[in-house]
Amino acid sequence: MLTNVLIGGKAGQGPNVLANIISEILVKTGYYVFLSREYESVIRGGHNYNILTFSDTKVYSNENKIDILICLDDNTELVHKSKIRKETLVLRNKDNKENIYFAGKLLKILGFDFKFLEIEIKKLRNFDANLKNAKEGYESENSKFNLKTSKNKTNYFMNGAQGVKEGALKGGMDVYFAYPMTPATSLLSELAEKQVENNILTLELENEIAVFNAAIGSAITGAKSMVGTSGGGFDLMTEALSLAGIGEIPVVAYLAQRPGPATGVATKTAQGDLNIALYSGHGEFSRVVVAPGDPIESAELTSALFYLSQKFKIPCLILSDKQLAESFYTLNGKANIVKSEKLTSLKRYNSYEHLDSGEATEDTAIVEKNVERRLMKANEIKREVEKLETCKVYGKGKTLIVGWGSTKGAIFDAIQGLDARFLQVLYLEPFSDKIVAELKKADNIIVVENNATAQLANLITAKTGIFIKNKILKYNGLPFYSDELKEEIKKRMK
Repeated sequence: MLTNVLIGGKAGQGPNVLANIISEILVKTGYYVFLSREYESVIRGGHNYNILTFSDTKVYSNENKIDILICLDDNTELVHKSKIRKETLVLRNKDNKENIYFAGKLLKILGFDFKFLEIEIKKLRNFDANLKNAKEGYESENSKFNLKTSKNKTNYFMNGAQGVKEGALKGGMDVYFAYPMTPATSLLSELAEKQVENNILTLELENEIAVFNAAIGSAITGAKSMVGTSGGGFDLMTEALSLAGIGEIPVVAYLAQRPGPATGVATKTAQGDLNIALYSGHGEFSRVVVAPGDPIESAELTSALFYLSQKFKIPCLILSDKQLAESFYTLNGKANIVKSEKLTSLKRYNSYEHLDSGEATEDTAIVEKNVERRLMKANEIKREVEKLETCKVYGKGKTLIVGWGSTKGAIFDAIQGLDARFLQVLYLEPFSDKIVAELKKADNIIVVENNATAQLANLITAKTGIFIKNKILKYNGLPFYSDELKEEIKKRMK
């Protein structure tokens, strides 16, 4: 019983509020929900929409086909007409009703008691008016699905940014520095709300250059420091990233991707920044780069980066994107947090090559020795990382699907019923021997990425010599839908 609901309208009409209300009800009554959000860079007008996919079994992505379409304005039906099938139930807003009216309407269609909606309405302003509108919508419809309360009542609902927040807090973060940039801003907001009760400091500075340099300053004093940004902001941080490299200063960076180059498409998703995460910052120094695929992994890998950055005194990067950061997943497990101790001492070096005492030097023998010492950390880091979960394999099929980051959900859902297995790469640097072993066992490899240049496929070739012929790439700013991805995989299976 997999059902896709698309709710669309202008910014200001509240499609997001409506989608969140219905999602909360579904999760609380035991259903699995995946909720994504698409919006434009406008405060009013334009076209925004949410896709809510729910089932009585686990679901981690949306489909392209729509079962219920709620049109808060006339434009929604025109924009999404290609998704409408003969069976699609279309709810139009002929009388210019508010979003909460359609919450009542949809709740009745799904077959739930009105009491569930009343609980959610109490959380909103204007309770009496909203309650009246919701009842009107509820009474205007007949039940068509007759959904029942399920037994899965231990589920919870969270997005990727909230997962990173949990990992940062439990990993012992003291200070978070940021300059607002979509889609990284959601993490800034989450941490700012929790700073008093968790005894942390959240600072919004004047630009991204100041952000990373401030993090270096706080890290030198012993504070566990973290920064957050998106692609263009990270570009400004890379000189300071190099400073962290030569100064051996532990900083964790959250890089939430969106389409570039330059400003690109600020409110869409992409996986185009893997290369800059791997190779940014002039000179040669060690780093760790990870890419979680859901909120639980976001928490686990964020905490792991605090551990690794403190242990080896290196900068570490966590790659997310708009799809993962802002989409909500139904979860029922707990994150395995990696605990780390704060540094008791940190030698203070400036941006120059230096003696062990911190004094600047241009002695060529010492320069060579220091470069080798910093790079030798890579071997120690890899040995430590190999003790952790560097990748995951789902299924036992013949064809190997390889992906990273937010593509996890669509790939996992797409391979159901296919003779395929899924290798999810969690650690991109260092590149784990476990990943290499899985790749070498495969006869047919298909790499799935939300970018145009197959950056993971190229990394695999560079690290293993294995050339990836079959690639499924999407780069229009939208995530993969599981049904479209399944068809693309079928075309490339032997």
